Parts: sequence; structure tokens; C-alpha cells
Amino acid sequence: MSFSSSLMAVRLKNANKVIVNQVARFSDDFQSRKTKDFPRSVSSFYNQTAIDMAASKASVRLVPTTMLYSGKSPDSSHLLRSAQYLQKELPVRIAHRIKEFRQLPFIVGCNPTILSVHEMYIRAFNMVTEFPPIEDINADIRYTNILRQLLDEHRDVVTMLAEGFKESRRYIEDESIVKYFLDRTLTSRLGIRIMCENHLGLHDEKANFVGIINVNFQPKKLIEKRADFARKLCEHKYSKVPNVKLNGHFNSTFPYIVQPVDYILGELLKNAMRATVENHLDSQHLPDITVTISNNDTDFIIRISDRGGGIPHNISKKIWQYHFTTSGQNADERVAGGIFDSVMNPMFSGPAAGPMHGFGFGLPVSKAYAEYLGGSLTVESMQGIGTDVYLRLRHIDGKKESFRI
Repeated sequence: MSFSSSLMAVRLKNANKVIVNQVARFSDDFQSRKTKDFPRSVSSFYNQTAIDMAASKASVRLVPTTMLYSGKSPDSSHLLRSAQYLQKELPVRIAHRIKEFRQLPFIVGCNPTILSVHEMYIRAFNMVTEFPPIEDINADIRYTNILRQLLDEHRDVVTMLAEGFKESRRYIEDESIVKYFLDRTLTSRLGIRIMCENHLGLHDEKANFVGIINVNFQPKKLIEKRADFARKLCEHKYSKVPNVKLNGHFNSTFPYIVQPVDYILGELLKNAMRATVENHLDSQHLPDITVTISNNDTDFIIRISDRGGGIPHNISKKIWQYHFTTSGQNADERVAGGIFDSVMNPMFSGPAAGPMHGFGFGLPVSKAYAEYLGGSLTVESMQGIGTDVYLRLRHIDGKKESFRI
């Protein structure tokens, strides 16, 4: 071998050593930065053994009667039992949701807004699974504070999902994918929030409440409250508003979980008012909206009847679809912008019920909630006259078979 060839071989050998050393240093530095900079919620995507194990378990769903009659113990053991149940149950339910996020079509799951919600669920899973076993009241108090934090952090999840799926809609060919995912995710979220808020309610000890359950729930009072709120929105938008008349079983009182009923009634009353006003823009007198309450041993029914012209035949089957809305379909400048115009705008700073309105989520979410609660939401429309909406929900007092949360 010539001198020049030997020299070249030595140089190549030394160069290889330099490259290997640089790669090693780069790898060490990368791993160090990865450990420091990558948030736990992101790295958990690649270390999902715990999530997969939890997702393989079945959830243990409670009947509301169990929550209603669980009782209060002088030594606060009822709080420990509630916290210990949640510590076992929440990881399973959250893992089920994470699993379904991962099963979304790739291009949908990569939407930044949907991905943010996915990461929120992973972070929640980590927080509840890393908490040490709850064995005394001090641990329960710390765990309860974590639940409050998570409820607050997840308060805008419905809005975020509405935005994310709206952005991704053009990539989704099968509408059933959207409905299946959102129905399951939103009702699961409702169940999780009911359980967590029930535990917080056990701590708060409000009068006439057992946890989250109002033991003296009066449909009439809630209807009047939601009607008053909807009237303010309607007055703000149209400068006129229909009257709401109640009839039926005024004095009905029974235990129930108020929050989902509150949401559903708000959506239904706003729809009735909008339809009534927009179909009588040139009338000095608006026809009344009539709300009828019926109560029996098995369930209670609330019927909302308007004279807003009814639902056109060509859209009657679309009203239960997520993101379907009649917003903007009325060309009259007096209703420009559709459903309550700026009231439904997320940037509106006035008395709005929340930024999700206007996404076309109101009716499908209400129907999903009603069915989750063992009931139903149905619509009977007389085109040219008006619409009757029936909300039917089962009692939770234990006298008849009930639903599971």
C-alpha cells in the first residue's frame, strides 16, 4: 500500500471516530432536551400501556338511586367511599375516551383543536392515576381539589370539539363517524361531570341537595328561569319577544339531576322563540309559546309548543345532525346572521349562554343527553303552523327502573 493510500485510510478512520462521537453527543443532548422540554401530555402518546390497560376494563355505572340514598355518615366515611369509587372509575372512563380519540380518522385526529382536547384527556388520566390511594379525609380533600381543577379545565371541551369537527368536516365522508364519536364522547363527559360534581356536592352540603341531586326539583321553576333568560336574548336581538305560558302539573316536586335538564330546556326554548319571532316579523302580536308539564310514577314529560311555522319537510331529518343549523337561511335583514345573530357569536359580550351556540350542536346534544338519562327527545311538526317538542325523562327515586350514569 502506498504512503498516500495509508494516509487516506488513517484520515477516514479518524473522521469516522469524529462522526460517531458527534452523533453520540447529539443523541445525548437530544434525549436531555426531550426530557426537559416535552410536556408529559405529549410524551404519553408514545407510552400508552397504562391507558390501554385501563381502556380494556368495563366501567362501573351507578344508578342515580344509589347516589340519592347513599346517606351521610357522621365520620365522613361517605366522602371517602365516594372518592375511592371515583379513583377507580375515572381512569377507566377517561381511557375509553382517549382510545376513541386515537381511532378517529388520521386527518381528523390531527386537527389542532381536536388534538388539544385529546391531550387534555391524557393529562387528566395522568393526574387521576398518579394520585396516591385515598385512605383518609385529608387525601380526599386534596383529591377533591384536583377534581375541581379538572372540571374547570374541561369546561370548554364541547365548544372545542364543535370547532374542531367543523374545521375537519370536509375530510369526513361518513356522517355516522361524527355522530358516533360525539354522541359517545359528550354523553360520557356528562356522566363524568355528574359523578365529579356529585362528589363536590357532598362536600358543599347545599340545602335540599344530596350531592348533585336536587331532592325538591320543581320543573316549573326551572322552566320559568330558562324562559326568562331566553326572553332576554330574544329581546336583545329582535326587540320583541313572545310570552311563555305554562300549564299541567305545576306543583310537581321530585328528586332529579338539574344540570342536563337546564341545558336542554335552554336550547328548546331559544329555538321556539326564534321560530316564533322570525315567522311573525310583520305582526304586532306574537303567538304564545306553551309549555306543558306532565308527571307520573314512571317519568315526567315537558312539551314545548310554538306557532313558529313548523320545520320544513326538506330539513326535518337533518335537525339531529351535528353542525346542521338554519343560521343565515333567513334573508330578511331584520334577522341577518341567523339564530340570535350576535348573541350566538362566540365574541359576543352580552348575556349569552356560552360560545358553543351557533355551531348546530344544540338539538343533537340535547337528544343525546335525554337518551343517556333513559329518556327521549322527539319533535312533531305541523308545517305552516308550528312545532311540538317532547322531552321525556325517567324518575330517579327508585320506584321504577332507572338509567345508569
